[in-house]
Amino acid sequence: MDTANRIRPAGPKCAALVGPMSSGKTTLLEALLHRTGAIHKQNTVASGHTVGDASPEARAHGMSIEATIATTDCIGEPLTIVDCPGSVEFAYEAEAALKYCDFAIVCVEPDAKKLPALQLILHRLDELGLPRLLFLNKIDKAEGSVQQTLQELQSASKQPLVLRQIPIWENGVATGCIDLALERAYIYRPHEDAEVREISAADKEREEEARFAMLETLADHDDALMEQLLEDVAPDSSTVFNDLTSELRDGLITPVLIGSAENATGILRLLKTIRHDAPNVETTRARLGIDGETGLVAGVMKTIHTTHAGKLSVARILSGKLGDGDMLIASSNPQGSVKVSGIHALLGKDTSKTPTASAGDTVAIGKLETVQTGDVLVPEKAALPAIDPLPEPASLYAIGVRPSERRDEVKLSTALARLVEEDPSLKVEHNQTTAETILHGTGEMHLRIALERLQNRAQIDIATHEPTIGYRETITKPVTQRGRHKKQSGGHGQYGDVVLEIRPLQPGGGFEFTSSIVGGAVPKQFISSVEAGVKEYLQAGPLGFPVVDVAVNLTDGSYHTVDSSDMAFQLAGKLAMREGLPQCGPVLLEPVMKVAIHTPSDATASVTTMVPQRRGQILGFEPRSGWDGWDTVTALIPQASLGDMIIELRSATAGVATYDARFDHMERLDGRLADQVVNARAERLAG
Repeated sequence: MDTANRIRPAGPKCAALVGPMSSGKTTLLEALLHRTGAIHKQNTVASGHTVGDASPEARAHGMSIEATIATTDCIGEPLTIVDCPGSVEFAYEAEAALKYCDFAIVCVEPDAKKLPALQLILHRLDELGLPRLLFLNKIDKAEGSVQQTLQELQSASKQPLVLRQIPIWENGVATGCIDLALERAYIYRPHEDAEVREISAADKEREEEARFAMLETLADHDDALMEQLLEDVAPDSSTVFNDLTSELRDGLITPVLIGSAENATGILRLLKTIRHDAPNVETTRARLGIDGETGLVAGVMKTIHTTHAGKLSVARILSGKLGDGDMLIASSNPQGSVKVSGIHALLGKDTSKTPTASAGDTVAIGKLETVQTGDVLVPEKAALPAIDPLPEPASLYAIGVRPSERRDEVKLSTALARLVEEDPSLKVEHNQTTAETILHGTGEMHLRIALERLQNRAQIDIATHEPTIGYRETITKPVTQRGRHKKQSGGHGQYGDVVLEIRPLQPGGGFEFTSSIVGGAVPKQFISSVEAGVKEYLQAGPLGFPVVDVAVNLTDGSYHTVDSSDMAFQLAGKLAMREGLPQCGPVLLEPVMKVAIHTPSDATASVTTMVPQRRGQILGFEPRSGWDGWDTVTALIPQASLGDMIIELRSATAGVATYDARFDHMERLDGRLADQVVNARAERLAG
């Protein structure tokens, strides 16, 4: 290794704290903040007073639902921790944070049932090229050897998991740890500094064996160290620490530390590893392709709307310096500039003003009204770096929303816009055809909490309903039908008379209108009026749904030189369709989606059983590309059967399965199910 690789990363750092749900991330954040003096007391999640999970919705449900940002002093240098939700339904909350963080702290407990969720997290870190440490939490409650636990965890990680510490056992309980790099023993004292001891004779053999395994892995990327091991030469400590640092930074290994966040044990060792080994903003710039000499570049991790300070954009300063009053442009709106109005350090929901921010700092910037989560910020007239935008969030569950009181419609629209700003994994769709507002999200709990936020913040009573499915209808046989509109009410009357040939088209044929009028039976200027009347009727056919795959030919008719008009022929065309289409054998069509379901392989059988139960047709399944132990099941499933499928999928897969869906075709729906759809629409209209 060259000398440059031996330089320890210094300066402000930013870590994403990630891990499966209920692994103890919020408690670990609390322990880290208390150990560094940012808070006076380490509170428990049950107390409702932790820095993380500060929102009333998070505390009501006992789970993290949004990223919490907290900056503290890590042994003399600023450290910002972004505590990300563990539930897969809120995983998108971490996307922007992961992009601009230097590394991740993966908090996991020794529980094999959490492996699929851990694999999801580690796979995303691999895709982003983000270095990571793994903190094996709840070591005081572990059963069995740590090496066995590590083997289980390794199945979820493409990077080698390298034990940096091993536990000291006493009567089956972990009472301390041995640091394999320092070759020292630490006896845990809950909520106090550990007692440093020499490694006991009873533990020396275990320590030597585990240390050699660590060195072997490090030597895979250090030829000099490999030669020393082969020659049975003990490497010096600087070589070991430099290898740990550089291989962590380069994403070649994942060091594993142990402890208990609840008891605040192992916390100081974790902080020292972060301080001395974890990468800094230089690594992040290199990953994103940013030149550190280009001036100010910042990435927006999160958007917060506060009661008193208004809109805050949480941003990581990747290079340069930010000052209050600076004029910036954002990647989502490079033509318009925004003015910085206040720079704040964050400790959860608490803010404190700071005059400037420099490379590596993470701050909240006030009043950047047009800036969005994921944006890149640079000074006016500066060139924006080419950083990929955030990926599109998955839309897996949807509900229709409307205010219970019509007077709240504008208020709801404003509240929804703010909600989506704060949580980009939500999407609001205004369906003009059905006059519905549809809220899309990643799952049932995601939308439930979104509604609670709306009601709590905007004080709006909201009614919900299932979104309308895009049913259509078509016809099965041809008919010729006359339509005559005649009305006399004094003065000029109304007269229009048409004969239409109505016939079905092949699926996907859409709508065709032609005229074979000869001899001027219907004057040319009225033919387009007939077509307009036909189209108007087709918006809701005999069954009540838009009509597709229909051809209409105007064959004959008559007119009156005085009483005929555009409107008269529109009404005549509409009348012919109203009387003719019920005779054409109308049938209902439903949208069918092509769905790719991604599931752990041990749940594939359950998924393939689920699909037919939802009137689906399995097209096949195969190993999921790039995912060990996962399958992708491909199927055709009616859209009406997809509504709550994600709930059943996640119930069958420990909360980790997902799917992609796109429209494939319209398919005929007959019998009882068709009757239910038609009757339900009639009841809605009557209500």
